Amino acid sequence: MLDFLVQSIQIKSMSIFEAGMLICFGASWPFAVLKTYKTKNVKGKSRLFLSLIILGYICGIINKILNSVDIVFWLYIVNLLLVSTDFALCLLYRSRQE
Repeated sequence: MLDFLVQSIQIKSMSIFEAGMLICFGASWPFAVLKTYKTKNVKGKSRLFLSLIILGYICGIINKILNSVDIVFWLYIVNLLLVSTDFALCLLYRSRQE
């Protein structure tokens, strides 16, 4: 476990462009979550779309675990949590609207 944490801190193998992509995506998800939470309106939100995004982040996490755990791994985790939160809100509010 300690070895896993030490490897995740190493920056030498980190992909700057992968990190940039995740930072950009990660910066937009809190706004989507906040909008969903405030308006409680999920009209137009696609559960399939959110599910595919979640699956993509899970694949990225698995890739990092199998190949090179670095700081980007934690960006995948943060993004996964944000999208999962939006998905959960979508399920909660959709059931209330139907």
